[in-house]
Amino acid sequence: MPALTLTLSPTLELTDDQFYDLCQHNRDLRIERTANGELLIMAPVGGEGGSRSGRVNQQVFNWTDLDNLGIAFDSSTGFKLPNGADRSPDVAWVKRDRWDALTPEQKRKSPPLCPNFVIELPSESDSLQTLQAKMQEYIENGTRLGWLIDPKNQQVEIYRPGKPVEVLQNPTTLSGEAVLPGFVLDLIPIFSNL
Repeated sequence: MPALTLTLSPTLELTDDQFYDLCQHNRDLRIERTANGELLIMAPVGGEGGSRSGRVNQQVFNWTDLDNLGIAFDSSTGFKLPNGADRSPDVAWVKRDRWDALTPEQKRKSPPLCPNFVIELPSESDSLQTLQAKMQEYIENGTRLGWLIDPKNQQVEIYRPGKPVEVLQNPTTLSGEAVLPGFVLDLIPIFSNL
């Protein structure tokens, strides 16, 4: 089932606090908001998708704990992008100096920034085109490196500012490049059959 899109505007415009409260009162739903104010309500991820996402998060979080250059986030974190959208990437990472520049209130709610690094993994309800547009939105809003990992087709799309999308077929690892120096994601457990 694809995401359900609710168009509220121009009848109703949610403030950032109202959107945050809506998400807090509906924790069982995955809700994002587009730059146009549309609400996207997504189905929960299935077992295989949840396991794969967990494995990716595990690797990013383990590396983050070792290097201390930034903060890692899972898919339950919403970010307020510069274009006004509220997005929740499957994995996100923010440089420590950018995180430390936020107020305690900004850290507590949806941080008003675009992550330096994001990962998206398609779930059964996601269309590839929708996720590709979302990856472009991250790049346009300040993300320095993004990976769209498609385990079903064992393919990765790499997004970088000012460069064409690079498509890798069946890679075994991905480098964090200069954005996440020294980080290497092992794709073997992500691409393996569960």
